[in-house]
Amino acid sequence: MNLFPVLHVPSQQLPVQPASIGRRQWLGQFGAGFGSVALAHMLARQAAAEVGAGGLALPAGSSGGVLDGFHIPPKAKRVIYLCQSGGPSQLDLYDHKPLLKERDGEQLPESVRGGQRLTGMSGNQSSIPLAASPFAFARHGQSGAWVSSLLPHTAKIADRLCFIHSMHTESINHGPGVTFMQSGSQIPGRPSIGAWLDYGLGTADDDLPSFVVLITKNKGGQPLMSHLWGAGFLPPKHQAVRFRSGGDPVLYVSNPPGVSRENRRALLDGLRELHEHQFAATPDAAIAARIANYEMAFRMQASVPEVTDFSDEPASVLDTYGPEARDPGSFAANCVLARRLAERGVRFIQLYHQDWDHHGGLKGGIASEARQTDRPAAALVEDLAQRGMLDDTLVVWGGEFGRTNYCQGLYRPGADFGRDHHPRCFTIWMAGGGIKPGTTWGETCEFGYNVVKDPVHVHDFHATMLHLLGIDHERLTYKFQGRRYRLTDVHGKVVKGIIA
Repeated sequence: MNLFPVLHVPSQQLPVQPASIGRRQWLGQFGAGFGSVALAHMLARQAAAEVGAGGLALPAGSSGGVLDGFHIPPKAKRVIYLCQSGGPSQLDLYDHKPLLKERDGEQLPESVRGGQRLTGMSGNQSSIPLAASPFAFARHGQSGAWVSSLLPHTAKIADRLCFIHSMHTESINHGPGVTFMQSGSQIPGRPSIGAWLDYGLGTADDDLPSFVVLITKNKGGQPLMSHLWGAGFLPPKHQAVRFRSGGDPVLYVSNPPGVSRENRRALLDGLRELHEHQFAATPDAAIAARIANYEMAFRMQASVPEVTDFSDEPASVLDTYGPEARDPGSFAANCVLARRLAERGVRFIQLYHQDWDHHGGLKGGIASEARQTDRPAAALVEDLAQRGMLDDTLVVWGGEFGRTNYCQGLYRPGADFGRDHHPRCFTIWMAGGGIKPGTTWGETCEFGYNVVKDPVHVHDFHATMLHLLGIDHERLTYKFQGRRYRLTDVHGKVVKGIIA
C-alpha cells in the first residue's frame, strides 16, 4: 500500500545547506510545517506584489521564481502549446504552392535542393520527384490566409492567427527535433520550456503545478520521452506533472482504500517530523524538496479531481470542441482541460498529439490527424477569446519540422504517397498573448523547399515566446558545471514583426 504518494523526482544535484542551519530556520526557509508554509506563501505573495528589479510586479499570487520582476512588460500570462509530434506536412495544411501542381512528377532541381542532406529514408532514391498536394487550398478571412480544405475550423479563425511559414531547424530526425523544440537543444538533458518558466516566474497557484503535460491517448508514431517536459539540470521541482486519462489523472493522487484525508494529514505530519530529524543530521535540500512534493500531492488530492471533472461544463461548450470532448484523454478533451487549467493559474500547459509522421499513406494519414485536431484547436482559441482570456494566453500549434515537397518512394501519378522529413522550412501558428492576429510571417520559395523571407529559427521562436511572457531570454540563466545556460543557448532574436 502506497501511503505516501509523491510526485516523481529524478535524482539531481541540489545545493546543500550549511550544517549549522537550525530547525526553526529550516522550517521557515523550506516551508515544511503548515505555519511556515502559510507564512512563506504570504511573504512570497507580498514580495510578488512589489515592483521588482525589472520594473514590473509579478502577478498577485505568484511565488517561487528567481525573477524579482519582469524584464519587460508581459503580454501573456500563460502558454498553451499544442505540439503536433511527427512533423505535419506544411505543404498539405498551410503553405500553398501551386507550382508543385504544375510540375508534379518532375525532378526536384538541384539548384533548389542546394546539396542539402536527406534522411536515409529517401537519400538513396534514384529520383526525387515533386509531389503536389492532393488537397485544395483557399484564402480565408480578411487576412486572406491560405488554409487547406483539411482544416475547415482553423480556416474560420484565420483572422485570429499568425502563420509563421519560415520556421527552420537543424534537426532532421524526430528525437532530436522534438527535443530541440522543447528545450533549445537536440541533446536530451536540458530543461524544457515549461521548466524554465517555472524556474523564472514560479507558480501562480498553490494547489496546482505551474507546468502540466497532456498526451492524446492511444496514439502511435514516434515515442514521447519524459525529458521533453523534464527539468534537466534545474532543480527537479520545475519539471512538469503529467495528467493521464482514466483513473487518477496523476498517479497515486488518491488515497488507498481505508485511508481518509485526515489520516493522510496525520501521516504527513509524522513524516515531516522524521524529516526534521534527518535534516538536522544531514542538511540536504533534497529532503526539503521531497516534503514539499508530499505537501503538493496532498493539495492536489482536492484540486486535480475538481479541474478534471467536466460535469460543470455546459453541453454547448463541449459541443464546440467536438464529440470527442467527452472522451477523457482525447485531443479534444485535453483542449478543454487545458482551458480549465489555464483558468486556474497553470502557467504552461503542453498538449502532445502524435502520429503526423507520414512517410507513406499521406492522404488518409494526414486527413485522420486533421479531423482529430482541427475542430478542438480552433474551439480552444474561440473559447479563450469568448472568456476574455485570449489576450493574455499564448496558444502555439506546431511540430518539430516540416515535410519534403518531393515524394518518398516510387512516384505514381494519382496514387497515394508519402513525404520525408524536411528541416529547412515548416509552418506553425500562434494566437493571442500579444501576437499580431490575422498575419502571415515569412515566405518559402515557390517550390516550398527553402525560406526566402524573414526566417525564424527555433531559438528565435523561444526568444519571442519568453519576450511575450515578460522575460529577456538572455537574462534568464542557470549556472551549471561552471557555465551559465539559457533556453536559447547563445543564439536567438525576438521576432518583433509578429508582436502586436
